[in-house]
Amino acid sequence: MKEIVIVTGGAGYIGSHTIIELIEKTDFNVVSIDNFSNSDRVTFDRIKDVTGVEVKNYNIDLCNKEVLFNTVEESNIIGVIHFAAFKSVPESVENPMKYYKNNIDSLLNVLEFCKIKNIVNFIFSSSCSVYGNINVLPVKEDTPFNKAESPYAYTKQIGERILEDFSISNPEINSISLRYFNPVGAHISGKIGESPINPPTSLVPIITQTAIGIREKMFVHGTDYETRDGSCIRDYIHVSDIAKAHSQALDYLIQKKNKAVNSIFNLGTGNGVTVIEAIDAFKKVTNVPLNVEYGPRREGDVEAIYSETSKSYSELNWKPEIDLETMMDSAWKWQQKLKN
Repeated sequence: MKEIVIVTGGAGYIGSHTIIELIEKTDFNVVSIDNFSNSDRVTFDRIKDVTGVEVKNYNIDLCNKEVLFNTVEESNIIGVIHFAAFKSVPESVENPMKYYKNNIDSLLNVLEFCKIKNIVNFIFSSSCSVYGNINVLPVKEDTPFNKAESPYAYTKQIGERILEDFSISNPEINSISLRYFNPVGAHISGKIGESPINPPTSLVPIITQTAIGIREKMFVHGTDYETRDGSCIRDYIHVSDIAKAHSQALDYLIQKKNKAVNSIFNLGTGNGVTVIEAIDAFKKVTNVPLNVEYGPRREGDVEAIYSETSKSYSELNWKPEIDLETMMDSAWKWQQKLKN
């Protein structure tokens, strides 16, 4: 009997690409849990189109512990990769209680599920937003947290603390928190990419939606930051590179290479790119004009952040391989496919 990996949020952007990576690069069966709160059932058709595999999904709310325990019937589960969470910074500012309830309750329930089911490998989808506004860049895994700039970011800080405490009290369960920077792009096949149900709030899908005419214009939120062109700096990384990191992190735990019951890794390229530079990279690759309007800062945004990733290189044997222009090109091809 094949061992099973549970992927929560499997119909989401990073979750779906990680499922493809697991199917193509490992011998595990993959089972998803996703209630389509910000994703679409058609994602599993797209996964099948890429891999030839039909992925089983449980359409349940992870905040309902009773339903989780009474519905998911698999045994022989080797690990859980937990993506399922709300992720919009602006929405979290507007509706913080929604984020605290969903992101924290779901994590607590999944961890209890792992304990009861004797699942000994757990990977948590964290975020570079845990660092807050940092004066010294790039950030390392041991860089102290500053105040979270949004409720979303705070749920990730809390989530990491929950996981740390859980691991100490349950040392038989090994865990990793992967702090991604800014995932962008689409699968090399062109058959799957970012397709949220709710309007996107991250930069690249806003760029592509503006370029294709879904949006009349896009906004650069803030041009007075202390950066080289006044706009925010981020570390953009291709979604397939992130998916690969999850597969390698799972193997790292299974092979018992972890040096602690709870390990933390940054997932980024190590290169800081301004919002304006990212827009220019898109225009260079596609030759498509963009209607860009420059406006005030957006509440919850960090001024600048990019990663120091030597730890993930040395311990996970992971390096991002896809450059910024290729990221933009893949995102544009995916947006065109969605239109067609």
